[in-house]
Amino acid sequence: MLNIGEPGLHTVSLEDKGDQFLPPSQRTSYDCEKTPTGPLDRKKLIEHINKQAMETPDIPEHKPYVAGTVRGKKWIPPPQSARERNAEEQIAIDLGDEYETALTDASQEEIIDLAAILGFHSMMNQDQYHASLLNKGQPVGLGWDGITKASQPKLYPVDPPNSTDPDATIKQVKDDDHNLTDLNWNNIKNISDEKFTQLFEALPENTHLETLSLTNTGMTDPLALKLADALEHNNTLRVVNVETNFISPLVIVRLIKSLLATTSIEEFRASNQRSTVLGNKIEMEITSLVEQNPTLLRLGLHLEYNDARHRIAMHLQRNIDRIRLVIILTSPNIYTTENK
Repeated sequence: MLNIGEPGLHTVSLEDKGDQFLPPSQRTSYDCEKTPTGPLDRKKLIEHINKQAMETPDIPEHKPYVAGTVRGKKWIPPPQSARERNAEEQIAIDLGDEYETALTDASQEEIIDLAAILGFHSMMNQDQYHASLLNKGQPVGLGWDGITKASQPKLYPVDPPNSTDPDATIKQVKDDDHNLTDLNWNNIKNISDEKFTQLFEALPENTHLETLSLTNTGMTDPLALKLADALEHNNTLRVVNVETNFISPLVIVRLIKSLLATTSIEEFRASNQRSTVLGNKIEMEITSLVEQNPTLLRLGLHLEYNDARHRIAMHLQRNIDRIRLVIILTSPNIYTTENK
């Protein structure tokens, strides 16, 4: 019920509002005969309300506040029942006289270290836990029930912008410069599609470039398809990184499929793309392609399904073991010399 305290106004029920398309003056029996005193002044109304609030005295307290004293009745926990006491006694574990003596004589720092080793995270705060794992002294002023305060964030210097000149590096790739083995275009903005195309067209003829990093360069699907065509005809690249771009899942599959045509690429990274979820069908297709690749050792992709992650991890580990075995068989004197 809404009660408007003006002379001549009746009580209006919000439930009986009738036709909501009619104005309120026609849905209520408005019979006020008073003439308005003037237009509404919102600022003066707020000032009057604030003035009334400041001038109205507070309700006096029956017992004034005094620091360190309890006002009212203090809560006392009820005594435990016999069933609860018996349950606590059953939980008690007999560690033996030797362990009981060691724990009784142990210092607080030793008990905290023991709790950290056993993984009792809820029994300590973060500073105590990390100090125990790193074999550092316990923080000063923090006891067993200490509260960890927020630590000040560490300030790290901002990484300088990438000073690589795309035009100069494209010329080096075209000229097959033997000094250029690592091409890093990471975080370079506003690279035109023409420059990407020139780079990818020069990759098949290059025989010295080993690492290609194109992270956060704004690469899209058409450019990634040109990169896939270039990777199929290059035999010297070992690491390819195209993370943090705008490549769709289907084009990622096309890039991984292009790795089957070359036997040099050992590491491929393409995580953090526009589409964060690849889907079960795409992940299974990627898994099938990776299992056909005998040279890939590391794959940087976020896979959601455990089956795909497990199969890829097992295959990559087999590739690593196969390469280690080849190194041992081709260089038998490595371990013989060390043993001597």
